[in-house]
Amino acid sequence: MAVHRSGFRPLLLNEVVKYACDTLEANGAAPRGEEERIPEPGEPIPLVRGDVRDLKMGYLEGAVDLLAGGPPCQPFSLGGIAKGDEDQRNMFPQMFRAIREIKPKAFICENVRGLLRPSFKPYFDYITRELMFPFEERDPEATWLQHDAILKSKEERGDTVSAERYQVFVYPVNAADYGVPQIRNRVIIIGFRGDLDIDPEVLKEATKPTHSEEALIRSMTSGEYWERHNNVKRRAKVPQHVIQRVMSGLQADLPFDHESASLKPWRTLRDALAGDQETEPLPDVPWEQLDRKQYANMPKDHIGWPSARIYPGHTPNVLDRPAKTVKAGVHGVPGGESVMLTDSLAEEVGKFPVYRHRYMTVRETARVMTFPDNWELCGPRGEQMRQLGNAVPVLLGEAFAKAVATVLDDAEKRS
Repeated sequence: MAVHRSGFRPLLLNEVVKYACDTLEANGAAPRGEEERIPEPGEPIPLVRGDVRDLKMGYLEGAVDLLAGGPPCQPFSLGGIAKGDEDQRNMFPQMFRAIREIKPKAFICENVRGLLRPSFKPYFDYITRELMFPFEERDPEATWLQHDAILKSKEERGDTVSAERYQVFVYPVNAADYGVPQIRNRVIIIGFRGDLDIDPEVLKEATKPTHSEEALIRSMTSGEYWERHNNVKRRAKVPQHVIQRVMSGLQADLPFDHESASLKPWRTLRDALAGDQETEPLPDVPWEQLDRKQYANMPKDHIGWPSARIYPGHTPNVLDRPAKTVKAGVHGVPGGESVMLTDSLAEEVGKFPVYRHRYMTVRETARVMTFPDNWELCGPRGEQMRQLGNAVPVLLGEAFAKAVATVLDDAEKRS
């Protein structure tokens, strides 16, 4: 969806999980079948269900501007100084193969920030070199360390034909900095084919963050944030005791920063539920409707769920911050990521109010992942939440896909 909304026309989708495939078909994709052909404009997007290791992609060579993927990168361990153990579920080798077969002008990968942890760095550096030189195919009998030595040598020589190497750029990002109402730290890797002569400065400008925490705090301190939410139709005004609680925890005397002053405020969970000019507010879920039922007066998948708990180490989302990272679990995953604290007072204990909490609905979680309300999710609740947790927030993907489009357009104009 992110690349489609950025002006690219999808030519092929691949997915291995059944319910995720059902979701793609429910939203307009169609089974490709055995025929390897490029769809005409206006045709449904072809979907191949199944293991990417069985997918042949050579028929797309020369037709693809952007290859986009989130290859799973499962645990990897360094078992001693000279030996690394690769997990067989690691699908980065399939990303390398896709680049070799398709030869796209550009590629974009999204993955967990854990790829950048120090213990993983040697292998992550190998991944980036593989993406630089995808046509240097690894010998099936070689270890990654042996193959990495070959790639290092190619990098040092600098004599690889430009059309057979890629310029690679790595971005550690927080999705909240790009308008996503969620703290989601990820790494995005972008590459451009070497013969395109792209301008890195254009890419740098196009990938700058658009939102900031400082701007959110200033909007709360000025009162603009609270005034805006008190004027949202179909949603209750923010109680004064909530405003006081939130404001008491803010760093109100922020130093003035010219760069952050031009950015928009981080979007909060309350912002996501309130909607915007294109999206209606989501109604509050009545406490008597936490019973797993779809009510006629509620949007689809806005279904209350019972038995939410909070305790130390399992704390809920709060409305006036971006949500926690949505994870690929049903509910009750470590950290309380699918539980939210409401504005509703349960009781007062001395001077400290105690607020009621509940599980977030699937539709609320989809809002946090910036999927539109008309995006249909297939499968039972647990599978729907798993799909959302495994996805790239649409606005984050769109920001970087648009950046790729901007760079490619610039390179074409200058060529």
